[in-house]
Amino acid sequence: MERYDGLELSPRRVEYVKYMAEMGKTLKVSDIAARFSIDPSTVTKALHELEGMGLIIHEPYRGARLSPFGARYSEFLLRRHRILGLVLSHYGLSEDEACREASRFESYVSRYAINTMCRAMGHPTTGICGEITHDEHCRRPVDKYGTVPKVHQEQGRKQGRRA
Repeated sequence: MERYDGLELSPRRVEYVKYMAEMGKTLKVSDIAARFSIDPSTVTKALHELEGMGLIIHEPYRGARLSPFGARYSEFLLRRHRILGLVLSHYGLSEDEACREASRFESYVSRYAINTMCRAMGHPTTGICGEITHDEHCRRPVDKYGTVPKVHQEQGRKQGRRA
């Protein structure tokens, strides 16, 4: 699943991955269940799905951690949340309101839309919830799967850059 459009996960799965990224360590099923006030069996099922997508490494009875791809994906999830929060705060919502509202709908906003908004905003580096990081696709036009369109690949070659 190296190519993604940001719409692969349900809102709850997005929260799990963001939580794992924020904690930055191997988490036990019970830790995740306690954080979200849900049954451990529900977490175990979700972890199996996330592992199947290549986002986490899950070792039964030891815990789960983000895979290298999961870490990159979580960076996008955090960037998406922070860009949306920043946009909402510009339209009159307080920082807390903007953060809450962004969490409600962020899983329905594509990577393409976020990268386009980020470019239009001049690649902000700080959002209301923290630092905004940027990947190579944020810096140049891409399609909905994160692939550089052929016209931009050819422009990059003419300028001596790899696309």
